[in-house]
Amino acid sequence: MPPKKNLRPRQQQILDFIEHFLVENGIPPTVRDIQRGCSISSTSVVDYNLRLMERDGYLKRRSEVARGIELLDETGLPIANGAARVQIVGSIAAGQPIPAFSSEGVGSAAEFDIVEVRPDLKKRHGTLYALSVKGTSMIDALIDDGDVVVIKPTNTARNGEMVVAWLKEEEEATLKKFFREGDQVRLQPANSTMDPIYVAATNVEVKGRVVEVLRQF
Repeated sequence: MPPKKNLRPRQQQILDFIEHFLVENGIPPTVRDIQRGCSISSTSVVDYNLRLMERDGYLKRRSEVARGIELLDETGLPIANGAARVQIVGSIAAGQPIPAFSSEGVGSAAEFDIVEVRPDLKKRHGTLYALSVKGTSMIDALIDDGDVVVIKPTNTARNGEMVVAWLKEEEEATLKKFFREGDQVRLQPANSTMDPIYVAATNVEVKGRVVEVLRQF
């Protein structure tokens, strides 16, 4: 999906109002709700801006329904009741590294499972993906086998951050806390029964940083 165009100030005001209305009421606003809530002179002005926002991929409209506004995230997926959606694109080891990680080729919703996250998470971090956790090496950080971690793609990390670490020579990935120590990296589990993994810094590639944990109860 091509990048969205930047919103004009009035369109951003409308988008913020729709998001707030969804969170507060669980249903989309009507055009008249938007007119009143944003102090816009007429419903035709609201309708004009909504058409531009639909053209640019921010929302979809069902003209036959009074509350037919559906917000879209940056991948074109609908945002349900104020929640943004993120694709689970694979699994990640919270234990010994396993060759099970992939964030390449993120595709349509039909290809992957979907999880819902708070819309502010995407506002702060932009594009996100999710991974299903296998293992218990991060159990002391309250991340258990079967939980889902939401990842911000990045190739850098600060000491102490929880990251998706790719071991290049082994072609394996693991979920650990990252510590750079000279010419090596310590990948630290959050489990007192497990030892850290020490690898050459040149052999480690950070694939992303954990920004949210969705626990399976």
